Amino acid sequence: MAGATLLISSKNYSSWSLRGYLLVRLAGLPFEEKVVDPDDPANRKELLLQSSSIRIPALMHDKVVIWDTLAIAEYLNETFPDAHMLPAERVARARCRSVSGEMHSGFAALREALPMNLRLFRPGFTVWSAVQEDIDRITEIWRECLSIWKGPWLFGASPTIADAMYAPVVTRFRSYDVKMDKVCERYCQQIMAWPDMKEWFAAAQREPEQIDELDIEF
Repeated sequence: MAGATLLISSKNYSSWSLRGYLLVRLAGLPFEEKVVDPDDPANRKELLLQSSSIRIPALMHDKVVIWDTLAIAEYLNETFPDAHMLPAERVARARCRSVSGEMHSGFAALREALPMNLRLFRPGFTVWSAVQEDIDRITEIWRECLSIWKGPWLFGASPTIADAMYAPVVTRFRSYDVKMDKVCERYCQQIMAWPDMKEWFAAAQREPEQIDELDIEF
């Protein structure tokens, strides 16, 4: 099957681009990256959390264009079933879709207060109550999945769509020094050791673009 192009935004700041990248890697689809100009108005609005991610990332493959991260995930799962992007067992598969959807549409307080910035570390960062509620729910999801499916990934021995969806949250927890229990901390370490994450993280450190609004001291 033909190769693909993945349209992405900033590797340092764009959580949705990271999700799209991890999903395509999970599928095993060869692809090239095309980076949107950081000064593109729609791109900048997404990075500054002034609008939702609608057009970025976008996957172009076999004369098909897919945008929206969950749509990309479902397309890749259908097109590459041998990649096992969803768990094989029915209950696990339903839970994987549910927690991925919750990440896709929820946790607005965390998104606003803890924007992704892979070059950032803020020890002792103050987390307000609404953000803490999001953190508590996310870590509850992680603990439940890891307890039922025994880890080290959310649904067992290999990563799934859910791990790709929650990976940017791990980077936020790292950047803003979020404290967690040992179970969730081990999961974060698992995500950060993911070779595809390490590759993305290293590229983000080399990225020349800086968005002052997301790098201020606050």
